[in-house]
Amino acid sequence: MNKLLLTTVFLCFIINVQAQPYTSNWNSLNTRKIPSWFHQDKFGIFIHWGVYSVPSYAPVIKNSGLSYAEWYWKRLDEKQHDFIRFHEQNYGEKFSYPQFESQFHAELFDPSQWADIFKRSGAKYVVLTSKHHEGYALWNSAEADRNWGRPWNSVTGTPRRDLLGDLTEAVRAKGLRMGYYYSLYEWFNPLWKMDKTRYVTEHMIPQFKDLVTRYKPSLIFSDGEWDLSDTAWHSPELLAWLFNESPVSKEVVVNDRFGNNTRNANRGALYTTSEYGSGMNANIIWEENQGIGHSYGYNRNEQLSDYKSSRELILMLCDNVSRGGNFLLDVGPTADGRIPVIMQQRLIDIGDWLRDNGEAIYGTEAWKQPYQWSPGKKADLKKADFMADYSIDRMVQPDKDIAWVQCLFTRKGKDLYCIVPSYQTRLTLKNMTAPPGTKASLLGGSASVSMKQTGKDILIDLSNLRPWDLGQSGIFVVKLSGIAK
Repeated sequence: MNKLLLTTVFLCFIINVQAQPYTSNWNSLNTRKIPSWFHQDKFGIFIHWGVYSVPSYAPVIKNSGLSYAEWYWKRLDEKQHDFIRFHEQNYGEKFSYPQFESQFHAELFDPSQWADIFKRSGAKYVVLTSKHHEGYALWNSAEADRNWGRPWNSVTGTPRRDLLGDLTEAVRAKGLRMGYYYSLYEWFNPLWKMDKTRYVTEHMIPQFKDLVTRYKPSLIFSDGEWDLSDTAWHSPELLAWLFNESPVSKEVVVNDRFGNNTRNANRGALYTTSEYGSGMNANIIWEENQGIGHSYGYNRNEQLSDYKSSRELILMLCDNVSRGGNFLLDVGPTADGRIPVIMQQRLIDIGDWLRDNGEAIYGTEAWKQPYQWSPGKKADLKKADFMADYSIDRMVQPDKDIAWVQCLFTRKGKDLYCIVPSYQTRLTLKNMTAPPGTKASLLGGSASVSMKQTGKDILIDLSNLRPWDLGQSGIFVVKLSGIAK
């Protein structure tokens, strides 16, 4: 009997070990490969939406965190001059930030319309702020209400609606993956301010598990990790649960913000993030994220000139992908639940370009030479001078007949894609050899393209190209079939 019991216990132990291959340490967690869908999909939509969408204000300071409207409450607490002045002039000195919740109605929120815009943008996944640092949850989180001591989620609060759940259903109905931004800490949560250890174990961990178990995200974008180490956050234990026991253990992708010592580390388990930056390189799995303007949350103080053009955004996508990364583009909805029309237009323009040229983006890898400056014959057309203020654009040399164009490259199998940012009549791709049988063609256009080997370079003849072959952005893609090794 004792032998039978011992054998049973041993078998249960073996089965449990096999079912849970990852233990709560980084050496084990880093053996888990990042699910392949993320690197293949390339383009996602970020959404910052919460109580901060009511005041929706920040000063416009390029490349500064002070431009982030979603940090409104924190900036008031820090006595930042611009925020204090705006707040007192418009709401009064005694108006407290939590009072904005009563104005967060989301009455015009149409999740199907949002999901349709995201689908038309060409994005493959969507990431919504389940809660930002203010702690307000967009689903019925019991932990939020209990530890704040008041209704502090969208179901028990003013919207009276599961905003996260409704959007999740609509996004998935369009065939897109759904993920969530989740802030580990909350600026002014009473439990956080009183006892950080209890906050982690009694609030953060159960809330995180509730979000994952109930809504089954394909991606977790963690944030607000910088006050504590991964050990204090219990991150290794939490990720072991996520990768072993959660309902998304096989699919979920996780970023690198799980402790003040985890960014740019643990790349076996976590992808690397860059924020309003220039991205990383092809040696790691990474994603650049930024808004259409200078803020993530909607900022009513931004003007049209503060928004990137559609052309700039397309070039950013191409630039990041050519260097092996993803691009997560943020939109900030209004408090009543609308995506600003100008943001919708930007997304639709990106989708129109991807409809013709997405073959050069989705499922591609970085070429060994992600870009090069190539001399090309500039076309005599005003549209050729329609250039965005973006770092990868061309430089015009003193010789007015020559435009130096920075071509971007991606590859898929044996095909190489040359992304060209402006209308040209010829391109020279330097130090490239085309094997016999290599063919050149134009994605999304009917114009014929020819190529020939000239010494160590490939000369591409684009003289048959016309403006209507390029679309509104002026960015086009030449495909070289059979050249990549």
